[in-house]
Formats: sequence, structure tokens, C-alpha cells
Amino acid sequence: MNVMGISGTPRTNGNSEILLRYALKPFENNGWNVKIFLLSELTIKPCNACESCRETGTCIINDDMQRIYDAFQWCNAIIISSPVYFLNVSAQLHSILDRHYAVDAEKPLEGKVGGAIAVGGGTTGGQTITLNTIYTWMLSCGIICVPGELFGVKAVAGKPGDILNQENQLKQAEILGSNILKVTTELKEITGFNNYPKYNQEVCVK
Repeated sequence: MNVMGISGTPRTNGNSEILLRYALKPFENNGWNVKIFLLSELTIKPCNACESCRETGTCIINDDMQRIYDAFQWCNAIIISSPVYFLNVSAQLHSILDRHYAVDAEKPLEGKVGGAIAVGGGTTGGQTITLNTIYTWMLSCGIICVPGELFGVKAVAGKPGDILNQENQLKQAEILGSNILKVTTELKEITGFNNYPKYNQEVCVK
């Protein structure tokens, strides 16, 4: 089984990246294949609205997004984390969400399982908006959204590394990962398919 994580922070070892790594621990402990994409190290340009992907099925922009497209096909589950910038996801992450448009017709994420993490420097509600943005995108992709104990994982942290002093939030990230792992495993057992339960409708009907 395969899980991908996307860290939307432009900072290396940012607080949202740390929480993402904690959310991926249950998968590592259960022998899953784990891929983590750090947008602090990748070049993902914004969508330029050229619409060429609608004619060719391929994004015309040549950058690291191709690795993300491949992982969309590969994964059984996906976890996305983002810092809160002006009450929403980072610009780097927004480019990923927008450029899914190039493969939207293929629906590479449909029927898969996902969760979200948001870390902000204050308590003005940006974390909730950021989680809503990610989960709304996931729903539009056909992803089965899984919460942590309540919603996605929300945290308040300012300076890099501050989150390491918040044991409860680290635990919440692991709970999110465990919930996603459980749902993905149960879906596989029900449908008999690793990635696309929608293709095994006969099993679901019986």
C-alpha cells in the first residue's frame, strides 16, 4: 500500500512539515511505501490557463509537477499540510491544487483517502479556512476525506520548530494518519482493489 504526503511550506523543516511527518509515522510503522514531497525543494509553477491539457491530456509546463502527477496515480492515500498565509494555503501548495486540472479528466485520486493539516501563527481562523480549502479540493477530486479526532489537524506555531513542544498536536497528527490508514485498509478489504474502489461496484453491491 502506498501513501503520499505533500508539505506545502516553503520553509525547510517548517512546523506543518513536522506535523506531516508525524502523520506519516503510522504508515511507516505498518510497512507502507511512503513518498513525501517537500515544496521547499521542488519547482511547481502556477497554472497559466493555456488549456492545452484539455487537448493533449498533458500539462505543457515542464517542472516537478510531473512527479506529483505520477504519485497521484501511485498512491492509495494522501495527506497534505500547509502553513497559513493570509488566512489560506501557501502559494506553493495552491499551484499543486490548481494544476491537478491537467489530469482532472483522468480522476487519478478518485476513491482514494485523504486528510489535511494546517499550522498558523495565530488564532484568527486561518487554520480552519486552510483546512476547508484542502478538503474542498480533495472532495472535488473524489477523495474520501478523513478527519482526525475532530476535523483535520490544526495548530498554532510561529517560529520554526515550535510545534515540537506541543505533544498534543504531534499526537493529533499521528491520530489523523492512523484514521486514514484504517479507512484505506478497510476499503481495500471491502473492494479488493488497491486504488479504485469505484471500479469494483459489483463487490460493493453483493
